[in-house]
Amino acid sequence: MIYLDNAATTKTAPEVVEAMLPYFGECYGNPSAIYSVGTAGKKAINEARRTIAGVIGGRQEEIYFTAGGTEADNWAIKAIAESYSHRGKHIITTRIEHHAILHTCEYLERQGYEVTYLEVDRDGMIDLGALEAAIRPDTILISIMFANNEIGTIEPIGEIGAIAKARGVLFHTDAVQAFGQIPIDVDELNIDLLSASAHKLNGPKGIGMLYIRTGVKIASFLHGGAQERNRRAGTENVPGIVGFAAAASRAQRMMEGKMRREQELRDYLIRRIEAEIPYCILNGHREKRLPGNVNFSFRFIEGESLLIMLDMKGVCASSGSACTSGALDPSHVLLAIGLKHEEAHGSLRMTLSEENTREELDMVVEYLKEIVKKLRDMSPLYEDFLKSQRDRA
Repeated sequence: MIYLDNAATTKTAPEVVEAMLPYFGECYGNPSAIYSVGTAGKKAINEARRTIAGVIGGRQEEIYFTAGGTEADNWAIKAIAESYSHRGKHIITTRIEHHAILHTCEYLERQGYEVTYLEVDRDGMIDLGALEAAIRPDTILISIMFANNEIGTIEPIGEIGAIAKARGVLFHTDAVQAFGQIPIDVDELNIDLLSASAHKLNGPKGIGMLYIRTGVKIASFLHGGAQERNRRAGTENVPGIVGFAAAASRAQRMMEGKMRREQELRDYLIRRIEAEIPYCILNGHREKRLPGNVNFSFRFIEGESLLIMLDMKGVCASSGSACTSGALDPSHVLLAIGLKHEEAHGSLRMTLSEENTREELDMVVEYLKEIVKKLRDMSPLYEDFLKSQRDRA
């Protein structure tokens, strides 16, 4: 198997599993209990907070654990909307956000809030001038993702944070794809809230976090017990939290070398595809993109057929976000950057890890050349295109 879908999820690292195991057995107590089997879990949670805060330059008390990135996004948007509604009911986001953000904003619109959805350019970049122009006296929150989950474009987060701070607006970023992959400093970037998820960086599924800057007023998301300093009720997922911290520590330790290696492989794969497969479109910014992200649209074919045929070769990839797999509509991200429906339908996302090799990518390129040719040979659209080219000649 050649696994190229690391933006969807990653393999849990052996050292992460090892760190988690004691909290399924010998240290299984409820962390809210006062006896030692429970207090061991509480101590591990506090250590995990400190570790994860260190990855983004935050403080231990600013980290709140959730069940994943989707919950963290929902909490950030809904709770800020509720807590700051007395100041206004206007939120700014973009058209290329993850659906955890977009669907939450749509929910708030039904509750009487107004949302401005910023357009992006062909590379998926926002216009900072358009962002400034969109801010109103009643704007309470700007939520713009750190890096796009489909096309890999890294947004100008520092500039966005500076604008938000200067205008007195809170800034949230969905950093699910960026956390542990590229450097992040919440103070330097003026980030007030940040969402992340463990399973994107070789941690376990079902555990995420929301960074909330000290001083930000935010309502509780789940009501019940006093866990997470009265902001998120429910018995803590101690093994998951410990695994998240182990994965975050591992990611921080490996980041520099991993980034360099993945960038080299990414650019090699892009060069080969562009040189050897005609009528393909690279989606996302060529330089300002996640180290391991490659996204192409292959004209005249259906991406789903391409995925199935790659799977038959033992290659795991995707046509976009795993959260929208099975949807018949083309990616909202690809439409937002200006692709036509038929171009967006022919998309393929390949996301790398430190385990991928150049030899694997060479195999994938050969498979792609074979499969794309086969699919185009069966495509009436491609036949019509070639005929028009011949007529023009």
